[in-house]
Amino acid sequence: MDVIEVEHLHKRYRDHVAVQDVSFAVQKGEIFGVLGPNGAGKTTTVECVSGLRVADGGTLRVLGLDPHRDHDKLTGRVGVQLQESQLPDKMRVKEALQLYGSFYPDPMDWRQLLDDWGLVEKANAQFGKLSGGQKQRLFIALSLIGRPEIAILDELTTGLDPAARRDTWGLVEDIRARGVTVLLVTHFMAEAERLCDRVAVIDRGRVVALDSPAGLVSSIAAEQRIRFKPSVPVPDGLLSDLPEVTSIRQVGPQLEVSGTGDVLQAVTSVLARHRIVAADLRVEQASLDDAFVALTGQKLEETH
Repeated sequence: MDVIEVEHLHKRYRDHVAVQDVSFAVQKGEIFGVLGPNGAGKTTTVECVSGLRVADGGTLRVLGLDPHRDHDKLTGRVGVQLQESQLPDKMRVKEALQLYGSFYPDPMDWRQLLDDWGLVEKANAQFGKLSGGQKQRLFIALSLIGRPEIAILDELTTGLDPAARRDTWGLVEDIRARGVTVLLVTHFMAEAERLCDRVAVIDRGRVVALDSPAGLVSSIAAEQRIRFKPSVPVPDGLLSDLPEVTSIRQVGPQLEVSGTGDVLQAVTSVLARHRIVAADLRVEQASLDDAFVALTGQKLEETH
C-alpha cells in the first residue's frame, strides 16, 4: 500500500525551478530515502509532501489526502523533523514535549518519550545546553508525540559526530519498528545503505534513479578495485594488457587495479606466474557512492 504518492511534482521560486518533474511512491512501513546534491530539490520536495509548501504542478497524496488542502487532517498523522529546527534556548526538554503534546487530541505520554529516547536525565535541561545528538533525539520525540503514521526526517544527522550519527540511525530503525513509515532525506551514503529500503536519487529537480541501494549499485557497470603492495615493481603492460583490467593507478606503495569480470583471478594468476607477491591485498566492490557518481557526475559528500 502506497502511503505517499508524488506524481510530476513541479515547484518554482521566481526565476529558479527547484523541482522540475519528481515522481515516486512510498510504501507503508518502509524507510524511503531521498538522495541528491545540494540544491537538487530534495528539501523542497519533502516540504511539499508535508504541506509546508504549495506545489506549482503535479499531484501529491499523503495517506490518500492532499497535503496542502487537507493539512489540518494530516497534522496528527504526519510527524516532521525539518532540516533546520530550533527551540528557545531556555525552554526545558519536558516543557517542549508538554507544549507539543498539547497540540494533539491523543498525544503520547511525554514521560514515555523521555525514556524511549534516552532523555530522562535531561528532562529539566534547557534546550541551549543540549548536545547535538541530544537535540536530535528531542526533535525525533517531538515529531512522534502526535502518534504519526508517517515521519518525515530531513537531513537528520547533519552536523553530528560519527558516534552520534550511528546512535541516531538506531533511533530511526526504532521508529520503523513502531510501525511508522519514514521518509528520510540524507546526503550520507552509509546512512542510506544502512537504513533505506529504497532510494530516489534527485538531480537538478528530477528523479534520475529509483531503486533499493543494492539495486542502484547493480545498475552501474560492476567494477572491482583491487589494492595491493607488490613485492617487486610490476613490469609495464603486465597487468594493463589483461582484458579484464580497465585502469591501473599507483597509490603510494600500493597499486590500485580496476576491472570487470573475473579481474581478481586474472590479476592474481599473472602475478603468481611472475612470482610477485601481492601483500595487503584488498578487494573493493562498487558502492552506492559509485552509483551516485555514475548517475550525477559528482560525489554527494562533496556537494555539502
